[in-house]
Amino acid sequence: MASTVKQPEQSGGMLETLTSGVLGIIIAIVIPLLAIALLIWSITFMTDRDANKALVALVALIVGVGGVWVIYLAFDNLVSFLPENLRERVRPFVFVGPALAILGLYLVYPVIKTTLLSFQNASGEGFVGLTNYQYVFTDPSMLIALRNNILWLVFVTSFVVGLGLIVAVLVDRLPGEAAWKAIIFLPMAISAVGASVIWKFVYAFRPAGQTQIGLLNSVWVALGGEPQGWLILQPWNNFMLIIIMIWILVGFAMVVISAAVKGVPNELLEAARIDGANEVQIFLRVIVPYIRGTLITITTTVIIMVLKVFDIVFVMTSGQFNTEVIANRMYKEMFTFRNFGHASAIAIVLLLAVIPVMVYNVRGLREARR
Repeated sequence: MASTVKQPEQSGGMLETLTSGVLGIIIAIVIPLLAIALLIWSITFMTDRDANKALVALVALIVGVGGVWVIYLAFDNLVSFLPENLRERVRPFVFVGPALAILGLYLVYPVIKTTLLSFQNASGEGFVGLTNYQYVFTDPSMLIALRNNILWLVFVTSFVVGLGLIVAVLVDRLPGEAAWKAIIFLPMAISAVGASVIWKFVYAFRPAGQTQIGLLNSVWVALGGEPQGWLILQPWNNFMLIIIMIWILVGFAMVVISAAVKGVPNELLEAARIDGANEVQIFLRVIVPYIRGTLITITTTVIIMVLKVFDIVFVMTSGQFNTEVIANRMYKEMFTFRNFGHASAIAIVLLLAVIPVMVYNVRGLREARR
């Protein structure tokens, strides 16, 4: 009699457990589907040119952050229904899945699409083979852009790394180190566009006889010189733009290198002093070799930034007066001349130039960790 009473209770409990499990699975499937649908809608809404800009920014913030978070939690909950031995194998892919999907959508797909366009004509409708790449390496305007990028690479990289190293070592020995570092690092907190506007006032030109509002021309006239249009004075105008990027990045290099210099063991420095080495020899033969990995990382990072430089040139000269760089030329081909083939070929060349530097940087970081 007792067993007949327990049997309905057990069957009822099993039915309730089964029902709750099925309901949980349905909820775990429906929620990510709704979140994905919301993300797709948000992308459609944000690409609508007539949409309110403030509302677009709000949707991007809420859906972009909250939507991915909800998707991860929902899929993580769905994984919990899997068998235990399979659960831990699947969970890492669930964790990185949304990020990989977004990277694929916003990085991998554009690269593939741009590569295909680079072999097509200006309208992107007909195959032209390597004609666009021939343009990149033979057109006079492109050759000027390539030449200027080489100038940027040589001078910005050498001055940023060199000055960053010297300043890092010198500032570490000054009283009020933190304050000095904050002042030197401050330009890094300014956007490249903001820095360009500041330096446009520095280079401002007024004809002779008028009051010079530009700092550089004010000093130059005070020293007895004639006011100069620094941004149209070829070829020196390129170096005037290069100075802006050096000004921005020296603080970044200083902070990173300073942290590496502080990591040099005192025992190593004392041993060098006991052996009779002076401070210059210690700097060149002890400190620099010890922080070699950091210097390589800074160098490769700056090279990547220089290869992609655009905003400084665009704000200061728009690439006029022979100051064009690769990224600026790509922008003009795409949005001014509407030549999708040329723009895509330039983009691919720029990508191929950046990849070896990135690979070298990653390998250097791995070796440093070992």
